[in-house]
Amino acid sequence: MNIEAYRNYCLRKKGVTEEFPFDENTLVYKVKGKMFTATAVDEFKSINVKCDPAKAVQLRETYPGVLPGYHMNKKHWNTILMDGSMPDQLVYQWIDDSYKLVVAQLPKGEQASLKNER
Repeated sequence: MNIEAYRNYCLRKKGVTEEFPFDENTLVYKVKGKMFTATAVDEFKSINVKCDPAKAVQLRETYPGVLPGYHMNKKHWNTILMDGSMPDQLVYQWIDDSYKLVVAQLPKGEQASLKNER
């Protein structure tokens, strides 16, 4: 996966915005203002995704390319190395899981508004 494929995949999701809230290098994708993934645009060596805490540990133990979230709450975030060691479909699934976790934490009204977006 390259950064354009990552970008296009994230932007296809309902309610998603693309932002640089920390600096000009850290690209963040948010749903309804809440971050679900981030990466460094200059290198695209890894991405951060939100993860269920129990699953986060399991993924780290199973895949050498999955690490505790870099500069993130390590209980809830994983860093996935974009070194080609994992199939893109698996990385896409983890992006989906992160998006769904964040959506599930939104107020019910915002969740409902996502269903009406195209």
